[in-house]
Amino acid sequence: MDKGDLSDPQPQGLDEWAELLREEEMPIFSNTAQKIYLAMDDKKKGAMELASIILQDPSLTAKLLKVGNCPYYNPSRQKISTVSRAIVILGMQMIRELTLACSFFESILSPANKERANKEIAHAIHAAVQARELAITLRDQSPEEVFVAALLHNVGHVAFWCSSNRKTADMHEKLAVSGLEGEEAEKRVLGFCLKDLGKKLSKSWHLGGLIHEAISHPQSSDERVQTVCMGNEISLALKYGIDSEEMEVCLQKLQSLGGGSLDSIKAKIKANTLMAVDIAQQFGAHDASQYISSEPTQHSVVVQEEMQPDKKQIQFQVLQDITAHISGNIDLNVLFEMVLEGVYRGVEMDRTIFMLLGPDKKSLNEKISLGWKKPDFNEKIRVFNNDAKGNLLFHALYDHEGVWLKPNQHASLYTDQIESQFGRYECFVFPIQVEKKPIGLIYCDRGIEHGALTVEDFSVAKHFAKQAQIGLTLYRMKSH
Repeated sequence: MDKGDLSDPQPQGLDEWAELLREEEMPIFSNTAQKIYLAMDDKKKGAMELASIILQDPSLTAKLLKVGNCPYYNPSRQKISTVSRAIVILGMQMIRELTLACSFFESILSPANKERANKEIAHAIHAAVQARELAITLRDQSPEEVFVAALLHNVGHVAFWCSSNRKTADMHEKLAVSGLEGEEAEKRVLGFCLKDLGKKLSKSWHLGGLIHEAISHPQSSDERVQTVCMGNEISLALKYGIDSEEMEVCLQKLQSLGGGSLDSIKAKIKANTLMAVDIAQQFGAHDASQYISSEPTQHSVVVQEEMQPDKKQIQFQVLQDITAHISGNIDLNVLFEMVLEGVYRGVEMDRTIFMLLGPDKKSLNEKISLGWKKPDFNEKIRVFNNDAKGNLLFHALYDHEGVWLKPNQHASLYTDQIESQFGRYECFVFPIQVEKKPIGLIYCDRGIEHGALTVEDFSVAKHFAKQAQIGLTLYRMKSH
């Protein structure tokens, strides 16, 4: 039966509504976002693991790079074309918060969103920008965390009003004709407040940290919780006007929190409001941005959906990032992450991996991988040189130019060990050498979508592998 069929019983009470929105309608945080949260909480995991998780989600990768290049997040305006470089320039903490924000917008922005939904989105963005700017004034250690906590502060309202489920739409209509406003209407029609729905969803989505603390304990004396809630209050008060009584209450609180004259605080709030319009557009919430402010912003233009870059553009952009990196202080981990990202996104490979030769020269061990569907993310691929007539990795390791291997032409190299770890797929393998001796290799294939490989693919993938070789040579020269 269709989940939106009206013959299904209407949810009753807070728990059933929370379950409907959590399970059926709006899992705000994708598997990607959940994995990022876990990776960031695990001190053993670093930038490589974080980049790998993000790159599994092409839509998220594109959004993150777009937002990461906007002046609000990247005031130095350093061009960012790879996730690896984004992590270096913006930092892991900001990347985590931006990823959560991008996941949030991806889940709520749809053609089904109507006026009320866009108003809720506008309020969320506006509150988040006001809270972040206040956090910066108060010298908070992580303004981005405050931004996301404020963005999700009214997650119950956003989840309810952005839902396109027919059961929810029926309640939308009943609320609209009730003649009541706010919590009074919610209690009368739904039997509970949407802020309580937010608490339930926060818990079931395992949001934790400042997000859950601000939703669950808005009266807390903790300065960071107050900052989050203050963003929410400013956004609500501005609906009555900058000179309203409601705004006057906010101004007094802001003055006690951060000091400054009332006129300077008002000017800052106005500037933040225009900034929020730009941020809404950067995240793709163009319809919602008009509900933040009707005033034109510095960057306001007629917005059209941007075309996704084609693979030649991605190749060029990633090569620019690699060139910029190897012209300065080279971090070999970042270098190889960029090279693998170039192969993965720029050559549109399904899977790619960089493996290092063990000290005894008898094993190849995974260092970085992208695209692998592993049951356990922590599992590392390892291949031994113990097949009687060799295997495709150790065969390719000593071919200076790299090889294009095919199961029907090189059947003997696809040993049981290779088949269990990689499968039987057409692939490219490029050795990485130091002083003409192999130290590892880059392997790539289309072992998931099973697309054909071409001569051009081999040439471009080989060019990226050469960049790794050049970077490694420069690193050794600079180290001596």
